[in-house]
Amino acid sequence: MALKGPIDRNQQRQPQVRVNHRIRVPEVRVIGSDGTQLGIMTSQEALRLAQSEALDLVEVNPKADPPVCKVMDFGKYKYEEKKRANEARKKQTVVEIKEVKVRPKTDDHDLDTKVRHIRRFLEEGNKAKITVRFRGREITHPEKGREVLDDVIKALEGMIIIESNPALEGKAMTMLIAPRPGAIKRAPTPGTAAPEPDDDDDDDDKD
Repeated sequence: MALKGPIDRNQQRQPQVRVNHRIRVPEVRVIGSDGTQLGIMTSQEALRLAQSEALDLVEVNPKADPPVCKVMDFGKYKYEEKKRANEARKKQTVVEIKEVKVRPKTDDHDLDTKVRHIRRFLEEGNKAKITVRFRGREITHPEKGREVLDDVIKALEGMIIIESNPALEGKAMTMLIAPRPGAIKRAPTPGTAAPEPDDDDDDDDKD
């Protein structure tokens, strides 16, 4: 008894495209290899047409009545589909949420530093969660935490979208912000040197 290799369950779940003799419905609506609508014909007629062009008959819309088939190179079709899927995956961006912690008594210098960090996170396309931590009796004055968050909002005014307004959670007040599309430009790549001045003109003047 022959042993079968491991089954790829992900591949099993993918819908199988019917091609050529696997298309067993009586009639199909056919699209020619040049995109021309050829109308309805029997599956056998459509297959003979594809074979006459040394191409394949591929079912592209099985849910239509009758199903729609196209005359094409199936190998090239699979390659293009895989290429499009890979390009779509590359375009997908993973957005992270970076947390920045501050205190209700954070001084201006420290807050400026925190704001620079937040701005860098936003320039990278990430979101930022700003958390104000209260200690001891500081929690009795939550308005102090709100003032700090308001200062952050003012410092980044016009650059951000507030996705979650400041809210008190236990002994912390949090706020979630995201970059406003088109409002924040990415910082230059670190290590990029400025262009050197052209000294040719100076040398010519000396002559």
